[in-house]
Amino acid sequence: MTASLPELAAQIREDLVSQSSERNRKSFGRFFKEPVACHGVKTPLVGKIAKSFWKTVRELDKDQIFALCQELYLSDFCEEAFVVSFWLPNLMDLLTPGDLPLFKSWLEKYLNNWAKIDGFCVQTLGGLLEKYPEQVIPELFSWAKSTHLWLKRGSAVSFIAPAKRGKFLPEIFKIADLLLEDPDDLVQKGYGWMLKEASRQHRDEVLEFVLMRKNRMPRTALRYAIELMPPELKAKAMKRD
Repeated sequence: MTASLPELAAQIREDLVSQSSERNRKSFGRFFKEPVACHGVKTPLVGKIAKSFWKTVRELDKDQIFALCQELYLSDFCEEAFVVSFWLPNLMDLLTPGDLPLFKSWLEKYLNNWAKIDGFCVQTLGGLLEKYPEQVIPELFSWAKSTHLWLKRGSAVSFIAPAKRGKFLPEIFKIADLLLEDPDDLVQKGYGWMLKEASRQHRDEVLEFVLMRKNRMPRTALRYAIELMPPELKAKAMKRD
């Protein structure tokens, strides 16, 4: 590697800025309740830029890769966080449960909106969860019990990918119960999305779960959870007792 890690991060940032536009920047901001830092680069272009640096990144050792990821996170720009989210799932052979404390610190310090959280958790933590369920699931349960907004959302959306394939249904229900009455709509949307994906393979079980809790479950979470169900089941779930 000829460039230092800060220099490499600067090159990535330069490429992102070269593809940015004010129009995209304004459009991106509409998806968030809070102000967000973004260059204004469309996601497919972010992916191309991330891929263009992939060969260089793959030649780094694990500590260097994590240091580069953190260098990008420090900027606070969404697209730089998305570059990390493109890389890490392709490095699953390097990741272990021993990395969970670092990943948790990233959620607490740097991943400060739903897009960053989802980009990181759905694929990277989802992949780690499937590879090391006995170690990762207890950690996600602890996140669900946290007072930290993004740890709570992360605990749910980390199950999205395996939920689509019908995996971890008891654990998914436990996460949903831990988050059931959370007042923040971003947490509600997170675990509702998780239940929706679980319903692809386990519609009857998810429906029963929702029906038993529909008087306590926030409507936002409930609507997400039943989104894939037929109209008559949606109506049944939405009707308060």
